[in-house]
This record gives sequence, structure tokens and C-alpha cells, in this order.
Amino acid sequence: MTIANDTRAFDLTPDQVAVLDQADRFGRKELYPLSDRMDRDEWWPEDAFPKIGKAGFFGATIDPEYGGAGMDMLSAGLVIQGFGRWNHAMALSAVAHDNLCANNIYRNASEDLRRKYLPGLCDGSKIGALGLTEPGAGSDALGSMRTTAVRDGDDYILNGSKIYITNGPVADIVLVYAKTAPEKGAKGISAFIVETSTPGFKVAQKLIKMGYRGSQTAELVFDNCRVPAANMVGPENGGVMVVMSGLDLERAMISPLCLGIAERALDLTIDYAKTRRQFGKPIGSFQMVQSMLADMYVLVETMRAFTYRVLEDAAKVEAGEGGRGSIHMQTAASVMYAAEALHKILDLAVQVHGGSGYIWESEINRLYRSTKLLEIGAGTTEVRKMIIAGELLKDMPRD
Repeated sequence: MTIANDTRAFDLTPDQVAVLDQADRFGRKELYPLSDRMDRDEWWPEDAFPKIGKAGFFGATIDPEYGGAGMDMLSAGLVIQGFGRWNHAMALSAVAHDNLCANNIYRNASEDLRRKYLPGLCDGSKIGALGLTEPGAGSDALGSMRTTAVRDGDDYILNGSKIYITNGPVADIVLVYAKTAPEKGAKGISAFIVETSTPGFKVAQKLIKMGYRGSQTAELVFDNCRVPAANMVGPENGGVMVVMSGLDLERAMISPLCLGIAERALDLTIDYAKTRRQFGKPIGSFQMVQSMLADMYVLVETMRAFTYRVLEDAAKVEAGEGGRGSIHMQTAASVMYAAEALHKILDLAVQVHGGSGYIWESEINRLYRSTKLLEIGAGTTEVRKMIIAGELLKDMPRD
């Protein structure tokens, strides 16, 4: 039994074990063969999403009435974990599509919008993205937002830009946040579903990344982009709650991606330690290498337990909730720990692999280049610490 298939650290149900096993097998068969070319050429395989949809992995938390799989949040995380073992770039695109876009629409949109957009997102014939971060905004995504939406009859006219948008170059549907009442600051933000075929929408540039190459990333521009008012998700000026609840679920869903990468790195490193020989014996017989493997194992197992626990708790967050309280702290803590633990695991993995791990084309190098994004995306490590401390100290007397 490989480390990646050890589920004893948490009491998964038989159905959940089956979900992880199915996602692992699909990832190995369908997604792993794509990973090398995606990394080498920043290539997007156009048939991958339809295959994922046909296999029933999209719409994980969405009711079957809309084409979804109707899974619980933990099972949805297990899908990303299984994918992350074999093609972390595709797993990241799946998170942006299924969690940030489709699940947000499912939880917050009108019945008409659900029926119009969710079936295509669930079967993989349409690709979804989330448009929040803007040039110059960084961690202050809400306060510094400059994209505006002005009412004009039955439409809103959007102007502005978004950057670092996962799936941006290939998306059919983008859930976009814009200020409908700029004078109200963060309380004047609304959410809209924008079809990328709409006049006034364009991909300004495709961004080339250090890691997660192949998972497409772009800057998007809205130039007098006319969107039907009926495409607003949630109430006007009510976008903050949509954003915050979505961010909590995003953080919960990034942790199993970290876990899948970590499991693969540990398995690769164990195999290498068994087969690589120096001084007439496998390097796994050396105590210093054994020490590094032991450290990696402990980090993987603690990451697994924390990730699963928070996913279960995140499943209880109701639509419109999030962005405050215990779950806000838990999801920030989960992804902070998972990302930092993954960084340590992959640093040790490259150390064990030595020169071969430093070669760009090697799989362990590809995994190593994935580490930093998860300490930055969905709120930096520093923002996560602020969230945790803010909740711990919320009853502290103020001067």
C-alpha cells in the first residue's frame, strides 16, 4: 500500500473511500499523461474537462437536478486530492471551475441562472472562472476594486480589469465582481455571470507561470461590456457575502490539492530512496535520508487529518454565510498549514533526489515549482494569520 492510498488516518466512509479511489484511478489514467506537456508548453488539453464531466467529477457539491454529483464537501475535496496526485495543474483548474464558479452560482444564484448555466459547467462542456483580483489590488481585493457596473435599462455595463484569473484564457463563463455603488466601498460590490462571448470582454494577456503550468491564467478586460441585469448573482451590493463565503470554501478546497501533491512527492521520494544506490547501498539505508522521510510522513499525515476535518466543517456553511466566525478561522488555518507543510515536504523531497530533483523536466521538480502559489493564492500566508488572530482576539478590549 502506498502512502497516497492510506486513508486510515481519518474515518472516511466506504463511499468516500470509493470516491478517492475513483478520482485517483481517473487521474492516473487520464490526467497524468497530460502533465508533462502541460508543464513544458503551458498547453491546455481541450478534451480534458469534457472527460472529467463525463466521468461525473464536476458539479461535485451540486444537486443532480442541475447535472451535479450531489456529493458532500469532503467527497468533493477527495476528488481534488486524487487529481492533485497526478496532475496538480489540472486539479487547480478544476477547483477554479467547480468550486469558485459553479458552486458559487449554485449557492447564490437565482433558479433561472442555475438552470441556464449549471448543466454545462457540470458536464464540462463549459469552462468556468472567477474574476476577483485586480491589477494593483493584491490582498485588498475588495477595498481596492475599481471594476464598475453601471445600470443601463435591463443591463449593467462593466468596465475594468481582473488579473491572475485561473482558467481566464479558456473560460466560457466568468463570475465577476464589480462595484455597483463605489461610494459604499466594499459594501457596494455585486456579482455577475459574464459570458466570455459578450462584446466588450477580452483576454488582455495570457500569463506564463513558474508552476501550475498548463493551468491557464490571464488578465481579463471589460470595456463597456453589457451584461443582462438578470445575470446578477445575489442581491445588488450584496457581493461581499458571496465573495467571503466563496473564499472560505476555496481555502478549504485548496488544502486537499496540497495533500494530493504531498502524497505524490512522498511516494516518489520513498521509491527513489529504495532504488538510488550510493557507496554500494540504497540511500534509504542512510539515517539522514531516513530522518527526512520520517519528517515528510509526519507532515503528510497531520495535513491529511486537518484537511479532512475542516472540509467536514465547511460543508455546514450555509449560503450567504462565511467570512466570519470559526469557519473563517478554520479554513484560513487549514490552507496555511497545508501550504507551508507542502513547501517543507517538497524541499526535503528535492534534497533526497539531489541533482536529479533539480532538473526542470523531472516530476519532483515540477511538483517543487508548485509550492509557492498556494502560499499566495486565496489570501497570502500573512492574511491567513491575520484572520486567525482576529478571530482568536475578537473579544479583546479595545482602547
